[in-house]
Amino acid sequence: MRCIAIDDEPLALALVKDYISKVPFLELVATCGDPFEAAAVLQANEVDLLFIDIQMPGLTGLQFIQSLTKRPMVILITAYRKFALEGFDLDVVDYLVKPVGLDRFMKACNKAQELFQLRATAGQAAPGAAATRAAGPPAPGATAAPGQAHPDFFFLNVDYSLVKVLFSDIIWIEGSGDYVKVHLHSSPRPLLVRMSTRAMEAELPTDRFVRIHKSYIIAVASITAVRKNSVFIKDMELPVGETYREAIQRLTGRSL
Repeated sequence: MRCIAIDDEPLALALVKDYISKVPFLELVATCGDPFEAAAVLQANEVDLLFIDIQMPGLTGLQFIQSLTKRPMVILITAYRKFALEGFDLDVVDYLVKPVGLDRFMKACNKAQELFQLRATAGQAAPGAAATRAAGPPAPGATAAPGQAHPDFFFLNVDYSLVKVLFSDIIWIEGSGDYVKVHLHSSPRPLLVRMSTRAMEAELPTDRFVRIHKSYIIAVASITAVRKNSVFIKDMELPVGETYREAIQRLTGRSL
């Protein structure tokens, strides 16, 4: 991965440069003393990963990241913990607090490499998926997820990693504002994914999932019973919204 390091403190920049030299899959393109110098480097070079400080004169690291239209992956390295929430809101790969040890730096780099490889794999699959969409609707069970033509799974962005999720593992999905909770057979805790319920619905094969409410999508295989205003998953009851009742009737083949 091609990377640059940005920090207004020469000693901190030198340390990051030394750490980068110890990571075999990183290629350092440039070190920059401020975001404006980094902007010129980004215009002239393909860069996959930024290591950037937050508190810098003129333009903070967070402001610089927000200004980028084509944003590489980002690892923040800062002396301040208080900006962590803002950083993760920008989908940074990791947030490192100075002083940073080599082991913690390597852990962040490994996360970036995993994400880089997943994106590369998705990009290779994208042309075939695009051709399938252009030729007509996907085959039963196929997902329309970008770059994903496999009928059995898709990838979700969870905790700044792309997590493989089997459609057969999903029990139900609960919308909550800008997030959805994906409840799985394989985990006692749901996955928290930053996307809308509508966007999630578009990712799912329509023959395996049904939306029953503005906040709920349910796996058809998980349904144990249906009433006029509710659907049951074993002993759990979920409401059926008025506008989604027709979908349940089509599913059961009966009037409710």
